Amino acid sequence: MIRIITFIFIALFLVCNWAWHDFKIATSSPVLATGPITVEINKGASFNQITKELLDHKVNFKPFWFKVIAVQKKSFKNLKAGEYELTTGITLPEILDMFVQGKTKQHTITFPEGLSFKEIAKEIENNSNLDHTTQHIKYDQIMMQISSIKQNAPQYFGIPSNLPEGLFFPDTYYFEKHTSDIALLKRAHDKMLKVLEAEWKNKADNLPLKTPYDALILASIVEKETAQVTERPLIAGVFIRRLQTGMLLQTDPTVIYGMSDNYKGNISSTDLKTTTPYNTYQIKGLPPTPIAMPGREAINASLHPDNSNNLYFVARGDGTHQFSATLSEHNLAVNQFQRKQK
Repeated sequence: MIRIITFIFIALFLVCNWAWHDFKIATSSPVLATGPITVEINKGASFNQITKELLDHKVNFKPFWFKVIAVQKKSFKNLKAGEYELTTGITLPEILDMFVQGKTKQHTITFPEGLSFKEIAKEIENNSNLDHTTQHIKYDQIMMQISSIKQNAPQYFGIPSNLPEGLFFPDTYYFEKHTSDIALLKRAHDKMLKVLEAEWKNKADNLPLKTPYDALILASIVEKETAQVTERPLIAGVFIRRLQTGMLLQTDPTVIYGMSDNYKGNISSTDLKTTTPYNTYQIKGLPPTPIAMPGREAINASLHPDNSNNLYFVARGDGTHQFSATLSEHNLAVNQFQRKQK
């Protein structure tokens, strides 16, 4: 009898020792030899479904110990849905911590400076990690869903409630999979309003711009006219002085925007004579909306233009421009850089 009891105790000791050793291995050993891999926990998934998802992705662990560790860490019912990236060498406790903290995989989308809203919408449409909800609704409905302008703010900003052009800040945005396009657009819209408000508060004096929206319109033109950061205050200065003196802006990017899909790469003399709300060879002042999405530098330049006497500029053909104060100087520059006459 004593021998049987002794044998049982020894057996229990060995089993417990083995179990403890196996448990320690389960908590400390890497469960992913090669990576990274991406796993997705669906909303409402059970612990067993999560376990199966990991096993299906060749994560090497024992489900029993996974459940024991989850109970021990009090994370059994606190695992958050989402898409997760597991890296080589990760352990089971680290996986559970990641799921509990919701450290989901981040995707990115980039809106470069100078894009139109139509081009932004295309970028969003082509991003498969976003949930698409705006494909079949009108622009004014989109703006109603994302607008963060308070009731007393429209007069200050001067922004139409139904026109999205230019109202999204160019940047790289990080987001979780299944983020809605509306949520992403709202972030970009909110950021543009914050930047615009901050820049407007520090603007130069005596500008012919009545609202921040006017500044945004001008900044979009500056953005499309030059990619050279150092030239932006010079370009802005030309347009500011033209507005002050009642000259036509006569800027090609607005004409192109007004032509929409009819633009095929060249502007004809007929195009310059065709009146549209955006043909600044025909209309006085600013066009009714921005023509693209300006960056902060273009906004800043439009609110801090240079103080020279220049009223004209012409492309040199190398990405820079020649600036002139008089029409005769400008004509000489056109002959030199556009007509190649010495």
